[in-house]
Amino acid sequence: MPRAPGQIDEHKSQAILRAAADLFVEKGAKATMAEIARRAGVSKQTLYNRFPNKTDIGRALAAQRSDAITAPLLRAGAAPEDVLAAIAETLIDRICSGGKGASLRGVALVSPEAPELARAIYDAGPGESVRRIAAWLTEQDRAGVMSVPDPVVAAEMFAGMVLGHGHLRSVLGLPHPNTEDAADRARDVARRFMRAFAPE
Repeated sequence: MPRAPGQIDEHKSQAILRAAADLFVEKGAKATMAEIARRAGVSKQTLYNRFPNKTDIGRALAAQRSDAITAPLLRAGAAPEDVLAAIAETLIDRICSGGKGASLRGVALVSPEAPELARAIYDAGPGESVRRIAAWLTEQDRAGVMSVPDPVVAAEMFAGMVLGHGHLRSVLGLPHPNTEDAADRARDVARRFMRAFAPE
């Protein structure tokens, strides 16, 4: 069935994002739009119709990751500790498991040569995740469930507790110890975090 005028083929968009992610890992900012189109199996016109430049591609990739990591925040009625544990487990899976840290190495490669691309990736990915978690922590504070005087600092602290040296290991391509107990580790971090910010 032919698409209606202006209708986007989501499969092509996802193929572009997968191709770009792979090429950013391999080449950093030197990856060209032509190479991304070729790897994705789409025309350059199709690529530019969806993503006018590499910054838009980087932003879309980072936003996908942020959406996945913060999805538990949308669980209505879930216990706060369960929400935090789910976020923690997703973070561990996305950054510390099965070689998935390659994307972080790609960002590290991009950063010196294309700071505007690195900034877009950070703002749409980790930065947006921190903002969403901070907004959720603000709600918990207002409800009296937690006592969080500075939600942004607390959100960054939470990510640090979850990952430890995970980001650094991923950028350096080093193995992550004990990723097989991710669920237990995530639950432990959530419990400790809740205790640290318990109402007085």
